[in-house]
Amino acid sequence: MALLTKENMVIQQQESKELNSSLTDTPQSLRNGDDDLEVTLHGTKRGIKSRHAQMLVIGGTIGTGLFVGTGQALAVAGPAFLFSAYLVICFLVYGIVTAIVEIGTYLPVSGMSVAYYGNRIVSPSLGFALGWLYWYTWGISVAYEITAAAVVISYWPTTVPVAVWITIMLAVIITLNFFPVGVYAEVEFWCASIKVFTIIGLLILSVVLFFGGGPNHTRLGFWYWQDPGATNEYLVGGAGGRFCAFLFALIYSCFSFNFSPELIIITAGEMKSPRKNLPKAAMHFIWRLILFYALGALAIGVICRSDEPALTSGGKGAAASPWVIAIKNAGIHALDSIINAVIITSAWSSGNSVLYMSSRSLYSLAIVGNAPKIFSYCNKHGVPVYAVIASSLLSLLAYLNVGIVSGVVFNWFVSIINTAAFISWVCCCLIYFRFKKACVAQGISGSDLPYTSVLQPWAAWIAIVAFGIFGLLNGFQVFFPGRFSVSGFLTAYIGIPVFLLFYLGHRISVRKDPWIRTPDSVDLKTGLAEILADEEADATIETPVPSTKHNQNRWLRKVGTAWGWY
Repeated sequence: MALLTKENMVIQQQESKELNSSLTDTPQSLRNGDDDLEVTLHGTKRGIKSRHAQMLVIGGTIGTGLFVGTGQALAVAGPAFLFSAYLVICFLVYGIVTAIVEIGTYLPVSGMSVAYYGNRIVSPSLGFALGWLYWYTWGISVAYEITAAAVVISYWPTTVPVAVWITIMLAVIITLNFFPVGVYAEVEFWCASIKVFTIIGLLILSVVLFFGGGPNHTRLGFWYWQDPGATNEYLVGGAGGRFCAFLFALIYSCFSFNFSPELIIITAGEMKSPRKNLPKAAMHFIWRLILFYALGALAIGVICRSDEPALTSGGKGAAASPWVIAIKNAGIHALDSIINAVIITSAWSSGNSVLYMSSRSLYSLAIVGNAPKIFSYCNKHGVPVYAVIASSLLSLLAYLNVGIVSGVVFNWFVSIINTAAFISWVCCCLIYFRFKKACVAQGISGSDLPYTSVLQPWAAWIAIVAFGIFGLLNGFQVFFPGRFSVSGFLTAYIGIPVFLLFYLGHRISVRKDPWIRTPDSVDLKTGLAEILADEEADATIETPVPSTKHNQNRWLRKVGTAWGWY
């Protein structure tokens, strides 16, 4: 199709400013013909503020995996292996974050996603496969969070059928995703804040119990690291069993971090001043990883025995949470129900985030022509309504809980989502390497990039090897005698052939094109002028804080800056 005329482009820019949309950042491939004008004019809006982005990223990854799922890893691996595994994964995930944010701050276009960068920097086939991988995985993740919440609700005696709870939770999550992104982000900000403050409170409680400040005045210290022990054996005895236990902890703990780097990139597509705020999100991400995940894993190993029966069986819902077990054992009344309610809120919040990501992934696919054009349509509030509807359909898998044991469905979803995350993180590294090659070939130095990390490229090389191995070993336990099951094998590995099917299927359809874009042919220019213009406009709009007022609120601003509110 022919490109827009000069007159139409002028009209487009004028209306874009009136609507306060992110239209000028729309990829050039969408600016085609009069038929595409409505889609372009009604694109997504940059309604996500810096504080929203900060909490969306961390809140989207603090879900039931951290509150409840850690219990299974503790039971299998022991406290020392659990803590060590979380430290390792924190470093690896931060390596992915710094790599992909380096690309995102250079080209923060509307509709951006890792799949979009895969298409633009590596090859259309990789972008196609990644886009559909994200769409179905994040759609399934909604069902997972609903499954976890439904299980947790059973902690309280109730005669209400599980299908009713699933319906209520789905209705709330889907409805919120139809609101303008600013409303959605504000609601998610406060929901995620509840989770964050709860984790901080639980960490403080762990310190209190460590020193014997609980009602029973039992000083825990590191007693549970001695009895029943700091490490466990898994599948086999001896050193081999301890290695299997640590490997299980490494792989299983990844679930708590799944897709947090991708969420940073997707929210940046609707973020105000992305070149300024996206690096902030990356910088704050590392200390939050350490605080919430690494220290959280350490606290769990201190306050809860790894041989506690309720971690793997005999408990209902949140009773499987090591936090709740420790609270009950310490004799603290009523707090277990409060934590139970927070876990349900956590599942709701995480479900919100992953449905948002799923719909934006489908929207991004439609922008570059890898999905039907209808999914790129946005209403006047910037919501891709048809993409939200299509993504919501996958969440109906939550109704599997009605006919199958919830714990079985829970583990199915964990395996499927883990496999997809490992594939995604390997591809993130590949995209980063091709981006750096393209920068070198086109004379773009490190000083020309808005954000770089001292960890790169070494962190990306370590991450690509580690996550590649984890992907192949995701279901390693099914290969031990007596452990094989068809469902266990399929849920652990079916994601790999599905991804290859998407990739090769698209590759066959464009077989005359090169397998990979050469560094010289990678488009690092389209949209850059508009991004720089918006950056200058944002800088002009910002009003400096008076020095007297700044001095008065100095300490408050320091706290806010550390938290990510400024």
